[in-house]
Amino acid sequence: MSIPENSDIETWIGKETPEEVLEPDLPIIDPHHHLWDLRGRNGMGFRQEVYLCEEISRDITDSGHNVVQTVFAQCGAFYRADGPEALKCVGETEFVHGIAAMSRSGIYGPTRLCTGIFSSADLRLGDAAAEVLEAHLHASEYFRGVRTAFPSDLNNDFLKGFKLLEKYGLSYDNWSPDFARLPRLADLANRFPGVTVIVNHLGGRIDPDADKSELSAWQAAIDSVAACSNTVMKLGGAQMRVGDWEPPYHMHRAAEPWHSDAFLATLMPRYQYALEAFGPERCMFESNFPVDKDCISYRTLWNLFKKIANELGLSPAEKTAVFSGTAARAYRLTAP
Repeated sequence: MSIPENSDIETWIGKETPEEVLEPDLPIIDPHHHLWDLRGRNGMGFRQEVYLCEEISRDITDSGHNVVQTVFAQCGAFYRADGPEALKCVGETEFVHGIAAMSRSGIYGPTRLCTGIFSSADLRLGDAAAEVLEAHLHASEYFRGVRTAFPSDLNNDFLKGFKLLEKYGLSYDNWSPDFARLPRLADLANRFPGVTVIVNHLGGRIDPDADKSELSAWQAAIDSVAACSNTVMKLGGAQMRVGDWEPPYHMHRAAEPWHSDAFLATLMPRYQYALEAFGPERCMFESNFPVDKDCISYRTLWNLFKKIANELGLSPAEKTAVFSGTAARAYRLTAP
């Protein structure tokens, strides 16, 4: 079904000449994508306003890549309109559990969508955050953790809430455009070695035109959080706009989508640095769809990731890690 609000991005993506799919049999777990309906309330300006079961299933099927499972990433979708404020976020998990059930029917294809879910909870509630986490766990057997910001002072109330993640065996995802926060995230990870801390989107905004000073500062920030044994890096999100800033490959700046070779030449140093800092066993490629769809198709994106892995000479075991194994371990999924 054609959705008018998605027409501009679908038209732009349709201008690309589809690439030959590389290694089409390689099993992939996509550990980071969103689902939403932003019609009438698209304050962030995402070009794909509607992205639900049918839309992501079509992107995966049309890509030709062997995506066997996915993980839903917190995005404020379908919060409850009533009830206690702290529990409104549980509506997101309830919604995504329904998408998982739709996918499990097989009607939308063989990929198992949303076998992992991470949503939100206000950990500043301290011990009272337990009620929220338990509600998420009750809402779905696929609930695996939360993504939130953290206070700069890591105050006691937040730390009490964070400690509950260890109690319930939940993970912690985090992202901000500002990579300068990563040393503080490392501090948090070191305080709670039993919690898997997942760094999203290469740690912050990735500007392909960054100067040497900014690049060096980013590398130092990556090193600080990579030094924590319980941290994991999501390799992706470099292909997205951040606020009003748009990279040169964004649909508003490029007449047609770039080829994966052009992305490889532009972004390889960032991906290589992060992958080598964390090691393949603590890295996972992610789509960040439909946010990154403003800049790249699902097929081209996974071709890019496969080219990165091959350029770096990853072994079969290392490729398994970055394409599925690390995601399965971090989110407690059944590995393909």
